[in-house]
Amino acid sequence: MSTGAGLTLRASVASVISEHIVFELEAIDRVYLNVYMPRLQREVGVTRFFRFHRRHLFASGALMDPIKDFAAQLERFAKQQRVSLMQFRKGKRKDDVEAKYLKELKVEEGVLLIGNAQEATQVFRTERRHGQKTERTYP
Repeated sequence: MSTGAGLTLRASVASVISEHIVFELEAIDRVYLNVYMPRLQREVGVTRFFRFHRRHLFASGALMDPIKDFAAQLERFAKQQRVSLMQFRKGKRKDDVEAKYLKELKVEEGVLLIGNAQEATQVFRTERRHGQKTERTYP
């Protein structure tokens, strides 16, 4: 990119892409939300996540409530929209399960099913306790 005064400016990647690439999306076949965070598989990783990433003074099981709320909202959506909410079993091919639902689909578009392929693992947790003198809760 030239300024006309003999100087050359470097173009940003965003400006080059915006001038040369067009992104169009006509249909979504499926959407996967895959999350694997090995550091959160151990107590130290969970503690660091809440202390330094989320900036809490200490790690507590109560800090998991927003994640639980998300799952509850997803369940409410599935119930309101009459969409199947299923837990995929280990070793079961998700595409095979989806194909069965796709054959029975009576509309052209929409949410077909919501599946959860979460694997069980041991995790760190705290309990909510009450102080003997103040009756206030603490982790």
